Amino acid sequence: QVQLVESGGGLVQAGGSLRLSCAASGNIFSIYVMGWYRQAKHRELVATITSGGSTNYADSVEGRFTISRDNAKNTVYLQMNSLKPEDTAVYYCNADVTTNWGQRRDYWGQGTQVTVSS
Repeated sequence: QVQLVESGGGLVQAGGSLRLSCAASGNIFSIYVMGWYRQAKHRELVATITSGGSTNYADSVEGRFTISRDNAKNTVYLQMNSLKPEDTAVYYCNADVTTNWGQRRDYWGQGTQVTVSS
């Protein structure tokens, strides 16, 4: 089994910052892509990062959010700056995991609430 545990959500005023973390643990051989998604009305991609460090961002967060990862710790981070009320959502961590048994599938965290007040 693989578990993803997120932390770092909370309430912040517009213009403020938050940093989310997501640690993957369990039966892990490798993780190719790790990413963050968010859901207010529907789930949408926020940012992804490959094991080699290639990143991809949604247009709505480009220039304000930064995704990074520590491969040795199987952990991904999302630094969120200049937050806006429209960033309010539940943020979910995602990981493309290959297990020690050679199985490959996506895993999701439980979600962490981010609320930005105006």
